[in-house]
Amino acid sequence: QVISRRLYGPIWKSTFGHYRNINIGSPVVLEQLLRQEGKYPMRSDMALWKEHRDTRRLPYGPFTEEGERWYRLRQVLNKRLLKPSEALLYADAIGEVVSDLMVRLREERSRSPSGVLVGDVANLLYRFALEGISYILFETRIGCLKQQVPAETQHFIDSINLMFKNSIFATVLPRWSRKVLPFWDRYLDSWDTIFAFGKKLIDRKMEELEGQVERGKEVSGYLSYLLASGRLSLDEVYGSVAELLLAGVDTTSNTLSWALYHLSRDPDIQETLYQELKAVVPADRFPAAEDIPKLPMLRAVIKETLRVYPVVPTNARVFYEKDIVIGDYLFPKNTLFVLAHYAMSHDETYFPEPERFLPQRWLRGHGSPHHPFSSIPFGYGVRACVGRRIAELEMHLALARMIQAFEVRPDPRGVEVTSVSRIVLVADKPINLEFIARP
Repeated sequence: QVISRRLYGPIWKSTFGHYRNINIGSPVVLEQLLRQEGKYPMRSDMALWKEHRDTRRLPYGPFTEEGERWYRLRQVLNKRLLKPSEALLYADAIGEVVSDLMVRLREERSRSPSGVLVGDVANLLYRFALEGISYILFETRIGCLKQQVPAETQHFIDSINLMFKNSIFATVLPRWSRKVLPFWDRYLDSWDTIFAFGKKLIDRKMEELEGQVERGKEVSGYLSYLLASGRLSLDEVYGSVAELLLAGVDTTSNTLSWALYHLSRDPDIQETLYQELKAVVPADRFPAAEDIPKLPMLRAVIKETLRVYPVVPTNARVFYEKDIVIGDYLFPKNTLFVLAHYAMSHDETYFPEPERFLPQRWLRGHGSPHHPFSSIPFGYGVRACVGRRIAELEMHLALARMIQAFEVRPDPRGVEVTSVSRIVLVADKPINLEFIARP
């Protein structure tokens, strides 16, 4: 993305598989584009996900549904998730999962020969994030952080990874190869497992709710709200929860992994963060949701991590309602615009020394002002990430707890890690870190 923008400027054409794209690599142009969105913006046509739903006759969710049906679905899903005050409803649940993460972290480090090294931090944090979002969506723990992960949960975790892996083959390879090579059946099977896992937990909750309602007990929790609101059919709940579940994991786990990696390599920033925590949170208690507004460095570390490593480095929009005019160009309706978020958040015009990890650039009175559309990791407008507040709360609470308890140091073998794009931006090799207990 960065090279293409240097070569061609803020707008350029490209092809990927059978897609013909108009790429946007400037926040100024991106703002012009997104401000022309209609009431029902379309990310991209999510053709592969839809093909699975259509093949299996399964319901669409917030990523696959379009137009007025998407809008109605999203209006219901937004409730209890989108406002910061609503995210606080889940602070206790997230705190409980963070406590289990700390237990697992201590167990992992004690098992290493040095007693302090934790191998493949991203894997542990992935399990933490999946447990967190499952606890919120299903109102039940699924055991991702247990020493022995339940077989059914492990199968579910493996299926998510396989679905993403095989979707890359399905995007790039010609359609005839689906009958010859195994990737397509594996892709469909992985989605089947994801849906079946969600359906089982939703059905179980439905039975519980019926019992509670009969006993006159008040209903609380996100899934209970969706089921009891009467605004979605059971099928729509199945489709929505399966898609929300996937959206809720990578942001949290990848961002936390990269944040720890950089803090381990910059002791001064880590010490500033630790001193901030010490000043706000007494030693006899854990950081809580109400502390976060008083921790600007904590928030800056997460913002900077999301700038350097936007979880989704590329997003897309299809304007199917009308033609679009940007500057001197007219784009006919149904043009596929690719939003090059990585290039924009690495633009030295807005972020001097863009490759350097500098959280202080987000603090008041520091750094140069940047364009509001230069780093939008959670998207923009009505199509923005529905789980943003939950993800932020998880990341802030987990990072605060880890830095309160441990000084994080790099892998003593001096392994350099870089990012690679696997639809989402991930580390090219395991991130191993030392966690030294604070006195």
